[in-house]
Amino acid sequence: MRTRLLLPLLLLSGCALEPGESFAVLEPTVRADYTPVATRDVGNGFQRLASDFELRLDGAALGVEHIDLVGGGGASGPTTFDPANPPPGYTNCHNGHCHRDDGALVDYEDIQAELDGGGGGAEATVASLHVDADLDLLADQTLSPECEPSCELGRTQVTRYQWDVAAVDLEGAVRDSRATPRLHGERRFRLALTATDAPLLVLRGTVDIPSDRENKPRVKLALRLALSPALFDAVDWSATTPGADGVVDLNAAENAAVRTAIVEALATLEPQAEVQREDR
Repeated sequence: MRTRLLLPLLLLSGCALEPGESFAVLEPTVRADYTPVATRDVGNGFQRLASDFELRLDGAALGVEHIDLVGGGGASGPTTFDPANPPPGYTNCHNGHCHRDDGALVDYEDIQAELDGGGGGAEATVASLHVDADLDLLADQTLSPECEPSCELGRTQVTRYQWDVAAVDLEGAVRDSRATPRLHGERRFRLALTATDAPLLVLRGTVDIPSDRENKPRVKLALRLALSPALFDAVDWSATTPGADGVVDLNAAENAAVRTAIVEALATLEPQAEVQREDR
């Protein structure tokens, strides 16, 4: 994907606060990472899972298109959407999201917004952070995305944000630590999912950023998505079927159950935000 970055100098000069023009200026950064846990370490990069499988990630990336900052009012809950009777195009609603016919997981509130004709109560997108990048989860990578329409905010209240994830790429190896193993030796796996017309995942978090004259105008917003081995705890790796090359292709139909388990685990992740406010 194409990455559009802002240099710190441009952030400071291009988003300068002038009296009467804006109430706050955003300086956003974005990162996503996979962090092994010391107490799960079993050597050679493998991490013990709650299932007694052991997993090592050799490659991991999330394709993030943009992150929307939403504000201007409180979100209203669903009034007509019924998870037991989803609208056309959706099935299997549970754990706060439904499966769409194209394979994407969509949150209840997004489906309600569709039923409302795209409305979201009094809320609106205050700014979109254009990440447009594959975030390498195994690298020390922090991006500074552009804001659209501007990093300068009018009078508003940013209350939440949502990450639009368009791609998931994972590769690694898994093995069984039990005395009677459910699979033999190390089994390599790979997963490569790409959305087309809509995001594959929408991940949400909350934040409190008032844009007014009562708070310092410079807003350093650090957004982070943290993944850990716990993401794979509920996956039954013994249900996987290797291909002719011995590698488990999680895109294959015979591995659909494991693929779904991983995507659903990803859908439960909540990105975090750290806010620092400073004078100009």
